Formats: sequence, C-alpha cells, structure tokens
Amino acid sequence: MVRIGTVEMDDCERGRLSPVLGQLFTDGGAGRGLRVELPPGDVVWPDPGYARILTYTRPAFWLSDEAVSGGLWAALRAEHPRSGLWPVLLEDSVQPWSAGQVAPDAVEEIDNYRIAPFMAEVWSDWVSRAHADQLEILEPFGARCPGPAAPGSPGADPGEVADWYAGLVAERRTPLGLVAVERGADALAAMGWQGALNHNEWMVPLAAVVRSWEERFGARLVGMGFNTLDLSVAAPPLTMEHALHVAAEHWTFCPDSVVYGAGTLIDYAEQIVGRNAWSFWWD
Repeated sequence: MVRIGTVEMDDCERGRLSPVLGQLFTDGGAGRGLRVELPPGDVVWPDPGYARILTYTRPAFWLSDEAVSGGLWAALRAEHPRSGLWPVLLEDSVQPWSAGQVAPDAVEEIDNYRIAPFMAEVWSDWVSRAHADQLEILEPFGARCPGPAAPGSPGADPGEVADWYAGLVAERRTPLGLVAVERGADALAAMGWQGALNHNEWMVPLAAVVRSWEERFGARLVGMGFNTLDLSVAAPPLTMEHALHVAAEHWTFCPDSVVYGAGTLIDYAEQIVGRNAWSFWWD
C-alpha cells in the first residue's frame, strides 16, 4: 500500500488517480484522496492567448474523453469533501475547453463581490439605456431594483437534488470536468468559463451570485455549456411573490433567459415557482 496525503491506496489506484490530484492542486493534493474510478481523460491547460493571469502553475481542470453517467457525477459529488474536486457536466467535447481556450480567474477575487451591489449596477445600467415602454419587462419593479430575494425554505437535501438533476443533464451525453474548488460556484472562475461573456466580461461577479444561491436556495452547479449553465435547486421559491423577487435576480444574472425566453419577469416567475432546476442561456 502507498499513501496519497492521508488516504491509503493500492498501486493500481495510485497510478490512476495521483496524477489528477497532483496536477490540479498547487500542493500536489496532499491530504486528499478519491475512491471513484475515473474514465480516460486529461487535464486542460489555459491557452496563454486567453490568459487573465500572467503565469499558470496548474491546469484549469480535468476533462474526460467521453460522455459519463449521472451516477458517476453523483459519486464524485459525494467525494468532494474528501477529494476537493467538484464535478461539472460539460455540454460536449467540441467546445473551447477542449482546445484549452479558457481564461481562469483567481477564485480569491470572488470574496470581493456581493450580490446586492451587482444587481443594482446591472439594473441601473439597463434602465438608463432602455426606452420607457421596455420597463414593462421589469414589472412589478420597473426602474427600482428590488435587491436580493429572501432565502427559500429547504425542501430536500441539496446533494440529493443535485444528483437527481445530474441524471437528467447526463442524458445529453456530456463529458465530465473536474475542478479543484472548495464549492461548486467557484468553478465558474477556476475553469475559465466564458459563457456569459456578452453580458459580463468577468465571471467572478457571477460566481459570487451563484455562491449566494448556494446559501439561500440550496443551489448546486451541475453543468455548463458554451453559453449555458445548469443549477439544481433544493429550496426554490414556492409563491408567486417570492418567485418574482427571485426572477429579478435571474434577470440581472442572465437577462437573455428572461427577455428571449418568457419575455417578462412576471411570465418568467410563473415558470420557476417550485422548480428544482434553473437553466440559463446567454446570447
């Protein structure tokens, strides 16, 4: 037997798993372990041409060669406290991340952002440029940003809801990404995802919003695509009034999902009442 950090593994496990742990963590994965067998795959290094950080000392994430099952995602999610690796179902392998065209941000920057100022800035900027008749989209709030919504009432275990939703997302035949983060929301910055670039050129504020949703609504990051994001939600809004307030947050996070989807906050709110999954799409 050999030891990786504090976890004992046999020679077969050591050969398969230690490179992943060793490369994704700056400390080589000390004190971490992974009891789940990984499919074939390799690490993804950022392309210097897309770099936000001058020097990268480790890969952005690990990517499987083929599509994986929801069961594997769930097993890796359960291993996160031990491994420090958060699983993400990726839209397909023919994406910027397969070519390393990713631009990771420093996860530490997320601590500098709060959702209320972010909402207020997005809201006021849009209102300042909108025509008077466009404010109907934001009824019943109009030009007044309502700020963050109250937390939802826990209805289920967030991990169990995430596992359920991962089973649905995995039906799209998606490969798997593994990223070294303490919580799933941080993957938006650590993986260098650029899906919301046309809305917000920096992913760090959006990661701060998802962190807040983790805490208030039991949200968990399950999947991402070229310009899409899939979250499970264990404590969704259960009344129309609450859903309207949450819809306002969703609009500042991803205006396209409202404007090019439901059309108005009121119509969008009707769609998210009691829903255990939130999906976003940016033009």
